Amino acid sequence: MTTSSESPFKQNYQTHLKHLKLKGLQPKTIEAYARAIRRVGEYFDEQIEDLSEAQLTDYFTDLLASHSWSSVKLDLYGLKFYYTHVLHKPWAAPGLIKPPRAQRLPDIVTVDEARQLFWATRTLSYKVFFFTLYSLGLRLGEGLRLQVADIDADRQRVHIRDAKGNKDRLVPLPAATLDLLRRFWQVHRNPVLLFPNRHGGLNGAGRATTPLDRGGVQTTLRKVAEDCGLKKDQPSQPSPQLLYPSDRSRCRSAGSAENPRPP
Repeated sequence: MTTSSESPFKQNYQTHLKHLKLKGLQPKTIEAYARAIRRVGEYFDEQIEDLSEAQLTDYFTDLLASHSWSSVKLDLYGLKFYYTHVLHKPWAAPGLIKPPRAQRLPDIVTVDEARQLFWATRTLSYKVFFFTLYSLGLRLGEGLRLQVADIDADRQRVHIRDAKGNKDRLVPLPAATLDLLRRFWQVHRNPVLLFPNRHGGLNGAGRATTPLDRGGVQTTLRKVAEDCGLKKDQPSQPSPQLLYPSDRSRCRSAGSAENPRPP
C-alpha cells in the first residue's frame, strides 16, 4: 500500500515489484530487475519516466565502465520491463545496446579433481551436497531445492523442480548417490528437505524448514577448492558451477565403480 507522501518513483517501483512477481519470474531475475530500477533511479535522481536515447547512452556507457556486460544486459532488460509494464511506454532506444557474443565454456573439475574436493570437504552436509551436485549434474539452486519426495528410488531418477526456465526435468539417479543420500537422511531425518540448514546443529536439522545456506555452500567450496589447489581461471571465485559437468555421461558415471566413490 502506498501513501501520498511517497514520490512517483517510489510508487512506480512498488508497482514494478508487483509486476515482477505476477509474471512468475525466478527470484534471482526479480532481484536483478528490481536492482536495475534502483540503480537507474539513483543515477537520474528518480526522474526516469521519459529518458531519452542520449540519457540512456550516458547511463549504459558509465555502467559498462564499472560493471560487466552481464550487469549491462540485466539493467537493460529490467528497464525495458519497467517501461512496458509500469509506464506503458515504448522503449526509447531499441538498437542502443548490442553486447558481444562470447561463447565461453565454464571451468569444470575433472573426475579426479572432483574426488579430491569430496574428500577434502570435512563437513558432512557439504560433502554429500557437493557429491550430489556432481553426480546428478545439478546447478546450485537445483540442489538446494531438492526434497525427499523428489527421489524416485524405484525408477532410479530424481525430479528436479523449477529448473532453468521454470521447467521441471528428470535426471538419472546413480546407485552410489542413492546409497549416500539414504545414509545421509538417516543422520538428519528431515521429513521434507534433503539438505536442511545447519543453524540448529544436528538436533535441529530434522525440524529445519529451510535448506542449506547458499552463501555457506559457496564459501565452503571456495575454501576447499583453494586448499586443493584448484584455482582454474578465476582463483578468487571458484563456485558450485565447477561441479556442473559439461559432459552428461561423466555426470552419470560419477558414482560408478570406476569413478569417485561417495564420501
